Amino acid sequence: MIIAVGVDLIELHRIQKILNSSSGPRFLERTYAPAELAYCLAKKNPVPSLAARFAAKEAFQKTWPESHGWTDVWVEMNGVKPELRFCADLQTAILEHGYTVHLSLSHTLENAVATVILEQR
Repeated sequence: MIIAVGVDLIELHRIQKILNSSSGPRFLERTYAPAELAYCLAKKNPVPSLAARFAAKEAFQKTWPESHGWTDVWVEMNGVKPELRFCADLQTAILEHGYTVHLSLSHTLENAVATVILEQR
């Protein structure tokens, strides 16, 4: 049974603007897990991947009843499939509720979007 659906859309230029600012390094450190940063920054243009992951964090928050930190949720690649990963507390809560979390990411030249589905088995 689907418990919640979260969707978030972000304009790539917003992420680029932050990266170009003096607060860019701090934004990256506070927002992304080390594995996410390594994946994104290895790209020729990291902005679409960073934006999609930002959208994924926002989309998950829209499905979850409590607030959490930016780095408590991150995206890892399972082959070509993006999957959400969670800090220990969130992972425990997800398992206790019998939830499965589904993620879809996409981007264009201007926007990135993420959809998260929270399903109870």
